[in-house]
Amino acid sequence: MSRLHLHRAGRRRPGVPVLILLHGWSCHGGFFAPQLEALSDLTEVIAPDLPGHGKTGDTVTPSIEAGADALAALMQEEDIAQAVLVGWSMGALVAWSMIERHGSGRIAALVVEDMAPRVINGPDWTLGTLNGLDGPRNAVFLKAIEGQWPLLAPATARRSFAPGARKELVDFAEREMRRANPRLLAAMWRSLTIQDFRPLTPRIDVPVVLARGARSQLYGLAAAEWQAAHLPRARIETFARSGHSPHLEESSSFNDMLAGLLRRHGTLQGAEPA
Repeated sequence: MSRLHLHRAGRRRPGVPVLILLHGWSCHGGFFAPQLEALSDLTEVIAPDLPGHGKTGDTVTPSIEAGADALAALMQEEDIAQAVLVGWSMGALVAWSMIERHGSGRIAALVVEDMAPRVINGPDWTLGTLNGLDGPRNAVFLKAIEGQWPLLAPATARRSFAPGARKELVDFAEREMRRANPRLLAAMWRSLTIQDFRPLTPRIDVPVVLARGARSQLYGLAAAEWQAAHLPRARIETFARSGHSPHLEESSSFNDMLAGLLRRHGTLQGAEPA
């Protein structure tokens, strides 16, 4: 049984996939408000609070794998046969984990929003976070999350957007991030930074859109290009004015992209590429 708290809008329509939106670390499903509002006329829109976040909190074990299992249970319980699944940052890890653990049979298309298949950099991988986060530096950051989260939240919010992003966006993100539980955040960060979905990438058989912010402070173009080269059915879509959060920074264009996917993979599912 899925115990994820859900933000939801709209209603299911025959022949149209459900839209499921998975948020990033230290956020919650409410960060998809522009999509919940704008796309509810097309289909049912569901944005869960992932484990360790929002109102889900610790009712689900704070790990990527538990989030993946809860998402699979949700789709089964609600008889969601086809979904356009959007994974923003950490949410992409949950989406990949669900595919790895439960298959992709219920996914019509996947959107990976500004994320790499491995966060941590090392000798065999330099396309993780742009700040060069590696194992030793990550150990220091993990300790800081629990003890100093109120001091870390402002910088985390700023880095979630392009430099010079609209003040109201940064203020919103900082306010909501400050409310997160540091103990649960640390557990989820520990889980997400041990993930490595590079081996899974060539086996993902659904259409994938790699939605990246050209001004992202977290992940570079090379991370998207690596995924495009290894995924069987993928394309890169760049949002020129966005950082790590195109769905908030250029919500109208992002919504247009999602609306196109819902139409393309509805009754005409499989007729066109992503």
